[in-house]
Amino acid sequence: MSAKEVARQGNAVAPIDVTSVQTLKLEAIQDDPETALIARGAAYAREYAAIEDKPTILAMNLATVLLALRKQHGDWLGRSYEYRQVAGEVYRQANIQDKEQLTRLKGAVRYHVGNLLRHQLTPRQLKALELADTTPLERQQDRRATDAAILRAASVSADVAASAPRKVGVTSRKVSKAAPADATKSSGPGLVVKATADHLRLSTVAAGLVAQLDADVIDEHMTDGQRAKLDEQLAAIESAVRKLRRRTKRRSEG
Repeated sequence: MSAKEVARQGNAVAPIDVTSVQTLKLEAIQDDPETALIARGAAYAREYAAIEDKPTILAMNLATVLLALRKQHGDWLGRSYEYRQVAGEVYRQANIQDKEQLTRLKGAVRYHVGNLLRHQLTPRQLKALELADTTPLERQQDRRATDAAILRAASVSADVAASAPRKVGVTSRKVSKAAPADATKSSGPGLVVKATADHLRLSTVAAGLVAQLDADVIDEHMTDGQRAKLDEQLAAIESAVRKLRRRTKRRSEG
């Protein structure tokens, strides 16, 4: 939409036609009065608020249509030739010329179809179709939780490495007489308190990371080789934890 097409009407502007809206160029409006720019900006903001959720709703509705077609064809997975023909006809009649836009739409629709399938079918039906019982949305949330846990672990691990007190003492004859003082400073009360707090944070994060491991993924989706590798890594974790617990128990009992 050109600058002239968005004409001021009192304190408002003419409604923006989203079917013909164009990218705004700075050169077209840079000399407009301030009041006109405010009115124009408000018009765009109002239109954005009005349509913000519509693309998601339309994609979900299209997914529901395709799911209805799958049900009619007795093909929940959408793999049969007959279903693919009618699903393709939906997009052909839509006549979307922008290929990238069409690709984005199909991706969004697949996402919503996956969510809808998990709500429509029973766990037994999902298993028979070899589909995970978690929705794409739930898997996305799980991945985000796992990524966040890993990032937090990396951050806390760096804090632990930085705050770990260095032992007081001179181990080399080449170290100057000032070395003990520096060493004491690097392991002062403040740093010790931080180190202990960081270690407790790290243990919490470690427990959280292990809790992210899903028994269903291990049982249903891992190969024998992957399970063996995981078992080897868990054994190493178990061994490290056992050594640390000997220290915590020794101090507690002492």
